[in-house]
Amino acid sequence: MSLRHLSLFCLLGCLATGTAWPQNYPVKPIRIIVPLAAGGPVDAVTRILAAGLTERFNQQIVVDNRPGAGGSVGAELVARATADGYTLLMAANGTLAIAPNLLKLPYDAARDLAPITLVGTSPQVLVVHPSLPTKSVKELVALAKSRPGMINFASSGLGSTSHLACELFKVTAKIDIVHIPYKGAGPALIDLAGGQTQMMITGVSTTLPYIKTGRLRALGVTSNRRVEVLPDTPPIADSLPDFEVTTWYGLLATAGTPASAIKRVQQETARALDNPSLKSKMSGLGVDAETNTPEQFSAMIQEETAKWARVIKMVGIKAQ
Repeated sequence: MSLRHLSLFCLLGCLATGTAWPQNYPVKPIRIIVPLAAGGPVDAVTRILAAGLTERFNQQIVVDNRPGAGGSVGAELVARATADGYTLLMAANGTLAIAPNLLKLPYDAARDLAPITLVGTSPQVLVVHPSLPTKSVKELVALAKSRPGMINFASSGLGSTSHLACELFKVTAKIDIVHIPYKGAGPALIDLAGGQTQMMITGVSTTLPYIKTGRLRALGVTSNRRVEVLPDTPPIADSLPDFEVTTWYGLLATAGTPASAIKRVQQETARALDNPSLKSKMSGLGVDAETNTPEQFSAMIQEETAKWARVIKMVGIKAQ
């Protein structure tokens, strides 16, 4: 039998069994691209999961931060990567459901990315620099109304959840505040704590150290109930009825990645996050560990994309 015929025979054999993918995947390190700067909520969640998956796979999971354009720079790298399961994307709803409604992306998220699983959900928190003389949401709204266009807010990037959350806050409270975008929550929080900006709505996870040390003051959470790690911080909805924003994080692969590899990553992610130690670490960041199937995650992304399209239209942000 010639080498050509042998190769064809092996390929047909793999297809006959329903897979053309080695069952021992992964056989080398996996890279998870975080499309935002280090130090933010997406980065923190990814590093916790990466430790769990490293143990589950017995292969190194490399976290690679590639910030820019609301997460679309890193997302494009995954969209254009080899579809072999060794380059994955960890992204929040800002990148997956908001940016496609706001930005002219060089890729099609629905076509070029393959959903694997939801990883967790988290409320956000409204924080201000201590120099701002406000200790409640009502006081902040009153101050902003007395100083139209003079208070600015930081975000983790144009089209990020933190950006849209503040835009929604702005419209709901009927105030005029100015947007200052960054390449991730990490650098945005550093400048906010340094007094370069004045307020921000972002994930609870990476904001906690700033709140606990007094470098930032928490005024409200975006969930409809108090958060365990911030028991003294009331919901923003107590002052602005019906205001609610939830951040979620999810894992995706390049479209065309073998279903067997996607299934393996989904299963091992669920097992890793079921570990009490990892679940506790996530909870300590204000994140509820939660997984689902690729089909459920795909449907969730579609629903969220439609939801944020309505919000963007309501707050009057123009696509760029």
